[in-house]
Amino acid sequence: MSKTLLEQLREMTVVVADTGDINAIETFTPRDATTNPSLITAAAQMPEYQGIVDDTLKEARADLGANASADDVANRAFTRLAVAFGRKILEIIPGRVSTEVDARLSYDTKATIATARDIIAQYEAVGIARDRILIKIASTWEGIKAAEQLETEGIHCNLTLLFGLHQAIACAEAKVTLISPFVGRILDWYKKSTGRDSYPAAEDPGVLSVTSIYNYYKKFGYETEVMGASFRNIGEITELAGCDLLTISPKLLDILKSTEEELPRKLSVESAEASDVEKIAMDKEAFDRMHAEDAMANEKLGEGISGFSKALESLETLLKQRLARLEGEEIVSHAAEDIFHIYDLDGDGFITREEWAGTDAVFDALDTNHDGKIAPDEMAAGLGAAHLA
Repeated sequence: MSKTLLEQLREMTVVVADTGDINAIETFTPRDATTNPSLITAAAQMPEYQGIVDDTLKEARADLGANASADDVANRAFTRLAVAFGRKILEIIPGRVSTEVDARLSYDTKATIATARDIIAQYEAVGIARDRILIKIASTWEGIKAAEQLETEGIHCNLTLLFGLHQAIACAEAKVTLISPFVGRILDWYKKSTGRDSYPAAEDPGVLSVTSIYNYYKKFGYETEVMGASFRNIGEITELAGCDLLTISPKLLDILKSTEEELPRKLSVESAEASDVEKIAMDKEAFDRMHAEDAMANEKLGEGISGFSKALESLETLLKQRLARLEGEEIVSHAAEDIFHIYDLDGDGFITREEWAGTDAVFDALDTNHDGKIAPDEMAAGLGAAHLA
C-alpha cells in the first residue's frame, strides 16, 4: 500500500501544525504546534472556545483589579489566553507549543525578556515544564539578544519573522533553540518585485533561502533547529522534505494527507556538509549592514511586525467587547467592522494579502471565495460577528 505525502514527510521531518484550532490539531496529530495572535483571534471566535475566553477575561480582571481599564485587562488577557490555548494544545500533542511575545515589544530586549518569563511562569504554575514551551520572538537584533539571555535560563525560543541569512546566523550564534524562516512571504516579495506570476518549486526564492540556511547550520555544526513556515503551496513543502521541522496550515496538511505519490528527500546533513558554504562573522555591525543591504528581509521583517501587532490589536478589540458583555455593559458591537478598517490600508473596501500581513492560515480561512482578498462580509463571517453582537 502506497504512503501519503504526509506519512512520508513525517519519516524525515517533524511536522508542526500552524493553527490555534484544537479540532484541527486533533485531526492531524502533529508533534508540535505553533500559535500567534491572529490564529488565536480566529479560534477565540469559535463557539466551542467561548468558555476559555470568558474564564481568561475573568482571571485577567482579577489579576489587575476592578479599577483597571478595559485596555489593560484585554492586554493581560491576551497573554493568559495564549497560555490557555497552549495548555489545551499540550493535552493533545506530545511535543512543544510556541507561545508568542507581544510583537509590539520586538525592539525592546528588556520587555521581551520580562514577558517571556511571565509566560513561562504561567505555564509552570499549572505544572507544565518549560521544556515543552517555545517562546516566539521576532528576529530583530533586540529580539535575538533577548532570546540569547532567555536560553541561558532554560527558556527555549522560536525566532520568527526570519527572512535573511544574517538573521539566521545571529540566531545560531545566540544558541536559540529554533528559527522559523518564512518561505511564502519571501515568495510574495519576489513575485511583486519581479512581476512574475509564479516560480517552479525548485526555484522558489523562499525554498532557496531555507535551503541555504539549513546547509549553513549543518555545515558548521549549529544545534539551532530550522523550521520552515508560511507556505503558499505543496511544492514549497515537498522541496524542503528533510528540513528539521515544517509548520503547516490545516489546509495544506489536508492535501498532504490525501495525496499519494513518492516524496524524495531534498535536504540532508550529508549534502550540507559537502557544500562549499563560507562562514560569516556576525555581530551587530555586520547584522545591521546585511539587513540594510537585503531589501526583502528589511521590508518583510517590518511588515511582519506590523501585521502581528495589528492582529494583537484586533484580538484586544474583540476581548474588550467580550469583557463589556461579561461585566453587564450595554454595547453595540462593531468589532468585525473595526478590525476590517485596521487592515484595509488603502480604504478600497478589500483586504489584500499584503495589507493583511498577519498569519497566512487565517487569511486563507477568511478568504472564503479564494479571490486573494477579504471582503467585509467574509471578515464578519470569519470572525463570528454574530457571537459578538
